[in-house]
Amino acid sequence: MSLYEDGYPRHVTRMWPKRYAEILNGGSIYWVIKGVVQCRQRILRLDEVIGEDGIRRCAIVLDPKVHRTQNALKRPFQGWRYLKPEDTPADLPKGRAQDDALPDDLNRALADIGVL
Repeated sequence: MSLYEDGYPRHVTRMWPKRYAEILNGGSIYWVIKGVVQCRQRILRLDEVIGEDGIRRCAIVLDPKVHRTQNALKRPFQGWRYLKPEDTPADLPKGRAQDDALPDDLNRALADIGVL
């Protein structure tokens, strides 16, 4: 992820999403860290980027604010992933958003049994 002159971070990917209208209508990118979804960032827009190799790419322009979510086990994936609303992990309540991270093994064990 990189930061550009407008101050918004971007994640550049090779493919333009086919369902871009859904993404731009309140969509978020969910970050899988060590096999667990742990946070999300709201997607603001999609920008066309032409790489040094001349190939068209998609820059996902993100809100700089990162929202911690309830942990959910998820394998890392490549490409676009469209999550149904019922499959997206909820944001942590405001009072818990600043909690220290749990040790990885405990975090994974709790997520595995659906506690987090």
